[in-house]
Amino acid sequence: MRTWRVGTFSMGASLVFLGIFLFLSRFMGFDLVHVMTSWWPVLLIVLGIEILLYLFLSRQEKPILKYDFVSILFVGVLGMVGIMFATLSATGIMGKVEEVVAREERSFELPNFSYQMDDSIKRVVLRTTGYQTTIEATDEKEVTMFGTYRIQTANKDGLLKSADEYVYANKKGDTLYVNVKTLPNEMGPFYSHQEIASTILIPKGVQLEVIGNGNDITLNPRSLENNWSLDGASSINVKVAEDSHLNITADGVGDVNGRDGAWQLTETDVPNEGIKRNAVFQSGEGKYNITITNTHYVSVNTN
Repeated sequence: MRTWRVGTFSMGASLVFLGIFLFLSRFMGFDLVHVMTSWWPVLLIVLGIEILLYLFLSRQEKPILKYDFVSILFVGVLGMVGIMFATLSATGIMGKVEEVVAREERSFELPNFSYQMDDSIKRVVLRTTGYQTTIEATDEKEVTMFGTYRIQTANKDGLLKSADEYVYANKKGDTLYVNVKTLPNEMGPFYSHQEIASTILIPKGVQLEVIGNGNDITLNPRSLENNWSLDGASSINVKVAEDSHLNITADGVGDVNGRDGAWQLTETDVPNEGIKRNAVFQSGEGKYNITITNTHYVSVNTN
């Protein structure tokens, strides 16, 4: 009389099939994650074969049926792991995990943005995001934006395909409104760090109002021929040309920097806020104003 231990054959066959899959994945370039998500249905086949084999042998003789609980538990754990992998793959989570594992930091060029100006536009209102921004005055009659962005991604083709994905421009009356968008990103555990370093060119004869978002801004007004105002930036670095005629006013800033004697400072001790500084810098005749408010740090460099 023969003793049949249900589960022993299934465990052995499962280990053999799993070993074959992993062996082939090393030498044939199979994706290990895909191997783990696809091999587990073999367990059902092996268990079915064992049951059929037992039924066939039971007709020839009367075997004693025993259960190998350790083997059955082992096969059950493998099956549950396989089902878990398959479920994660079906919900898309496994694909996201693979993407996160394959991420690396890459830099790409921003798609160039250009808006042709006409004589009816007297003012530009620029709303920035929390990225590093350089704003320059230009002789050209158009607003232009270009630069680079750096993201963590497994995609070698870049994230942005057109300028519309990161900047929006709309003309109303005599004003052109330009809004810079944040880069698209996922929330939660799949969030990735992103950076943009952009340059925005503004026609020198147009009035400019910049609404910051706690970001660092570099100004290069060059031969500016109108007034600029900036509000809400974290820090502003102004590059002043020797032949410019600027009057830079920084109201309520935390600190200012520049060569000795460049700023005319007035300090006020504000309760619960500390010392606030009002500072004025003038180059040349000071015909055109740059007004800075709600900014922690302002520096001036002459070139």
